[in-house]
Amino acid sequence: MPLNRRKFLQKSAVTGAGVAIAGAAAAPAAQAAEVKKGRKPAKRYSLTVMGTTDLHGHIFNWDYFKNAEYSDARGNAQGLARISTLVNQVREEKGRRNTLLLDAGDTIQGTPLTYYYAKVDPITAEGGPIHPMAAAMNAIGYDAVALGNHEFNYGIETLRKFEEQCDFPLLGANALDAKTLRPAFPPYFIKKFRVPGAPPVKVAVLGLTNPGIAIWDKAYVEGKLTFPGLEEQAAKWVPRLRSMGADVVVVSAHSGSSGTSSYGDQLPYVENSSALVAQQVPGIDAILVGHAHTEIAELLVTNEKTGKTVVLSEPLCFAERLSLFDFELVFEKGRWRVEGVTATVRDSKTVADDPRITKLLKDDHDIVVEYVNQVVGTATETLTTVDARYKDAPIIDLITKVQEDVVRAALAGSEYASLPVIAQASPFSRTSEIPAGDVTIRDLSGLYVYDNTLVAKLMTGAQIKAYLEYSAEYFVQTAAGAAVDVEKLTNAGGRPDYNYDYVSGLSYEIDVAQAAGSRIKNVMYGGAALDDAQGFVFAVNNYRANGGGAFPHVASAQEVWSESTEIRTRIAEWVTAKGVLDPKDFASVDWRLTRDGTPVF
Repeated sequence: MPLNRRKFLQKSAVTGAGVAIAGAAAAPAAQAAEVKKGRKPAKRYSLTVMGTTDLHGHIFNWDYFKNAEYSDARGNAQGLARISTLVNQVREEKGRRNTLLLDAGDTIQGTPLTYYYAKVDPITAEGGPIHPMAAAMNAIGYDAVALGNHEFNYGIETLRKFEEQCDFPLLGANALDAKTLRPAFPPYFIKKFRVPGAPPVKVAVLGLTNPGIAIWDKAYVEGKLTFPGLEEQAAKWVPRLRSMGADVVVVSAHSGSSGTSSYGDQLPYVENSSALVAQQVPGIDAILVGHAHTEIAELLVTNEKTGKTVVLSEPLCFAERLSLFDFELVFEKGRWRVEGVTATVRDSKTVADDPRITKLLKDDHDIVVEYVNQVVGTATETLTTVDARYKDAPIIDLITKVQEDVVRAALAGSEYASLPVIAQASPFSRTSEIPAGDVTIRDLSGLYVYDNTLVAKLMTGAQIKAYLEYSAEYFVQTAAGAAVDVEKLTNAGGRPDYNYDYVSGLSYEIDVAQAAGSRIKNVMYGGAALDDAQGFVFAVNNYRANGGGAFPHVASAQEVWSESTEIRTRIAEWVTAKGVLDPKDFASVDWRLTRDGTPVF
């Protein structure tokens, strides 16, 4: 067990925070009323808990895929360098000794920067580098960070090395050792805030991660770690924290607030359960929400057992926002009581980078910029994902072609070599482009933004049809003859683009005039109608293979091969070997949208 981890488990991460200098005058009106009544004013204290989430490796306001400053239509800015400036402002306003800084997970995956230090120049190598996210977050002064599901993408060894490099604990009360069922990471963190003339305010932070890790990173965690539900573990730990004298209990949860799950009934635990935790578990004052990549400045949830209000806040991902929970406490009957909590967010675009963070991480950043701009081939024409979610686009066919080729080569000479190989791929991005001319690693990384790896599963024709039917639920039902607005044609029921799949090697139509469940028409294989009994090897990413998106049959299908090399890397290798990226080598029209048999486009 790493030394710092043992310390947090054994000593509960209890630290002193110095003498508070701003809390005593928190509520002058209430104090004046007490003086008027002839009573000594009650001691009061103001505390601010700051929070980020889903940083996903964003330190600078830089788009590695475009090799330019990040920008979007709303003018957002990204990166921990901006967050550091916001944090400095809050500490100046509130008094540093009256603040706490947390994160709700998904830290070490998401950009070429984090990929580079996990795979190209890995932190796990002997004498390896300090992870840029550890360096940045240590410098900013984070107090505690909850584990996100993407913390496990590079395996437990990488996560443990990152943990060792952090000056703060990685919390996961529901990340348990599979054999002992004891916490594999510190469940909580406690910090004391000293108040002149009164006992210290004791703040406990409970960290909860996402049960979906058991599905999404099954290859790394199966048999080693288990992830029970957030509600169950919060109900276990919050009373303990209160019995240990916690005056304030904050939960940092890598779990959205919607109460929904992307993995259907594959797990008996809710993926996005932060609001359920607030509703069901007494004793929580506030929850820093993560995972959903949405912005919720303040969400008030009533606890069903106590009737008390729990305040939730989710700052926007990629370090675009900073949440602030402002607590007002009063000392009554020998103990501190939370009198009120409000939550707000601050916007990274309103400030400049903190030059201290910029200077600290510039060399790491420059190395990665040079890496992603390496030329690996030449494209004969421009390929783009602009229309890929509703038209069969050659750029997505590139992904399926690479996956097919890798799996065929891997299975050559095996008992499965005679089976046809088909593949899935999703239109992850709406803005990816491989330009005509030089092709760089960043062009290909922008096409495949996730660190997924490749798995081969055995599926039947009937199962593939069911898979396609489920995928087609992504489209909004649109009557024949009705006007088609492509901006309203997709994402039915809020389904994200990454949960819509192409399937290569077949031809089929998706009739969007029909109700969901009855849309897949004219499925052909090899020029004939698809035989339900036909066997296929299905080349699929590990997220989908493990049940991500709750697609039917694939999670339970027999696995015949898998690897740990990222699909993104396989694409780069394929293009490098070819030298020339020409659509005639990979593009085909496999599917089209129709209405009552008439093509939509």
